[in-house]
Amino acid sequence: MEIKDRILNHAQALFMRNGIKSVSMDDIAADMAMSKKTLYKWFENKDQIVMATMNRHLNQVQGECTAVAGPAANAIEEMLTISRWADEQFSNVHPSIFNDLKKYHPTAWELFGQHKNTFILEQITRNLRRGMAEGLFRPDLDVDVLARLNLAQIELAFDPALYPPAQFSPMRVNRVFDEHFLLGVATLKGHKLINAYRQVTENE
Repeated sequence: MEIKDRILNHAQALFMRNGIKSVSMDDIAADMAMSKKTLYKWFENKDQIVMATMNRHLNQVQGECTAVAGPAANAIEEMLTISRWADEQFSNVHPSIFNDLKKYHPTAWELFGQHKNTFILEQITRNLRRGMAEGLFRPDLDVDVLARLNLAQIELAFDPALYPPAQFSPMRVNRVFDEHFLLGVATLKGHKLINAYRQVTENE
């Protein structure tokens, strides 16, 4: 593995565990048992590391998301599978990470925004249209509005004013959001399928 990749691996692990703001170049060098001089040879500052880490992470996420969603037999299975995969992603993310990006690393935040407003939005929109075609989602859905609502929930789960991290983990909030959204768009046929996947029995 190249030194540059090793640096990004260590930096990403530190960012995910401690947040971005609290991690310094000194911390990254110390975590790698590397001199600061060597670290600065590869990256001039932390902002470059954050940007490179974000770029690599988003490319990886896009590949994983496509692979995870591909085999799903229907739109509901696809959404539930993606939701479980997202839970795993969120379980390793420090609650301050979105705020840190927005406040201290605007270029990386803009890159995430582009990813969110293109790739993620396209995935949500495609899933909603698939579910409507399969009779699992209501035929009268305003897809454009609902896709953006679902998109907005990603950042809401990390909003410390709305969901203080001491009380709410992003994974817990995201799970509730996804379940609420899915049940809200589903037809009766869709609800029955959701309950079958969740192994839940309820009276009609």
